[in-house]
Amino acid sequence: MERAASMLADSFASRERPVLVGRGGAISAADPFAAAAGQEILCRGGNAVEAMIAAQAVLAVVAPNACGLGGDMLCLIREPGGRTRAFNGTGAAPRKLTHVANDGGASITVPGIVGAWSTVLAAYGRLPLHTILQPAIKLARLKMPVTPSLMRALQDQRARLERNGAAQWQLLSARAGQLVTQEELAMTLDRIGKEGAHAFYSGVCAQAIVSAVQRQGGALDLDDLEAHETVVTEPISIDFKGMRLLVQPPVSQGVLLAMATKGLFELGEIPADRIDHAGIELTEASFAYRDQVVRGASLLDEKLQIDLNRAANRGGPRAYLHTAGVSVADRHGNCAASLVSVFDDFGSAVYVPECGFTLNNRAGGFTSKPNDAMPGKRPVHTLAPAILETPHGPLGLSTPGADGQVQTLLQVICGLTIEKLDLARVVGRPRWRSENGKLLIEKSHPQKENLAELGHKVVEMPDGDMRAGAVTAAGFIDGSPVAVADWRRTTWAGVV
Repeated sequence: MERAASMLADSFASRERPVLVGRGGAISAADPFAAAAGQEILCRGGNAVEAMIAAQAVLAVVAPNACGLGGDMLCLIREPGGRTRAFNGTGAAPRKLTHVANDGGASITVPGIVGAWSTVLAAYGRLPLHTILQPAIKLARLKMPVTPSLMRALQDQRARLERNGAAQWQLLSARAGQLVTQEELAMTLDRIGKEGAHAFYSGVCAQAIVSAVQRQGGALDLDDLEAHETVVTEPISIDFKGMRLLVQPPVSQGVLLAMATKGLFELGEIPADRIDHAGIELTEASFAYRDQVVRGASLLDEKLQIDLNRAANRGGPRAYLHTAGVSVADRHGNCAASLVSVFDDFGSAVYVPECGFTLNNRAGGFTSKPNDAMPGKRPVHTLAPAILETPHGPLGLSTPGADGQVQTLLQVICGLTIEKLDLARVVGRPRWRSENGKLLIEKSHPQKENLAELGHKVVEMPDGDMRAGAVTAAGFIDGSPVAVADWRRTTWAGVV
């Protein structure tokens, strides 16, 4: 009970958001509308999986720069009895692929999110999909407010969007704070809700996707969409100090988080002023294996060599930023951790006007062997949700930030397990991020000067900078469903 009490420390009067304790369930999501949608489904008797999908669908409406129907979804679902399953809702490159690009038609892989919804609901769903998608359909049809962050993204990406078929997209002419209807997106969600994934991967919607891609020089065709399958498998796990960390298997980079976490606990007792340094060094050491993610759990046998007294300045992690997280716990004991994404801002920027969304640019994630581009192949994916099993119950964890995901979650895990901080403080405290050879660090981080003295190339960033991630956490503490949302970005939590 003493440990549980510290995890639920009162954060009401601080910058940190409090840990909320529910009765019927708890959700943490990347946007308040998404959190509200999950709460609505939980209140209607839905479970964590159904609430997760409702929230993800709303994110497709309110955050099209980060995610959407043209993108992907990865999630971990932990059942009440302790079994965890990993759902890989990513898509493959076209089977007629000739080359890849970072945006435009040649950057697009098969969108996997809708297929993942169908597969997850086949395993855990009870409510009709149309009921689950209602909050998103209503928001798209009855007008959503354009946030300042979405407005900035639209302005920054206007040239790409106009070049790739989105010149008439109503969002491009919107102002911050304006209420905007997305009728085409509402119709697409409505059709999926009534007819299932079939309505997305064949028929009118599929033809519209293929036409949009091929207009921009891509090779995706109807056969690619109809052949799509969601991969369901077991997670990769490591055990340490009476706890277990579960991460997504390949093609996710989640194994890099497991490698860094394993390396952290193999160091034994770490001086307090070396904990962050160790995390940074282990992060950079693990990212040397990013292109080898296909090796999966065998990477855990690799020894990550670091010096606790000197920065190696290996570099490694890149500067991609986007994605949106949803974590949910329900009264039955289910715990879900998930991420949705189109990769870069608006993905490929290729717009499907008949359906109201842009398509991903995940083919830009191909690099060198064994992660080289090939027809019908999935690239290594940045999406890396995790579940941490503690003596007081499991916690579903996710964060946006591409290569920053592994780093942010490592800091959360380190705070909960080594530093024994409460959950609210761990999520709210200042963070670092290794990126392109530099160490970005929030201004108020107490180890900033120390890390510079150890040789890190420190670059200060404002507290709350989006490069620090935005954690969504939900799970159980001593049987009660709990959730906490980062104060960064627009994350929000709710309980029922």
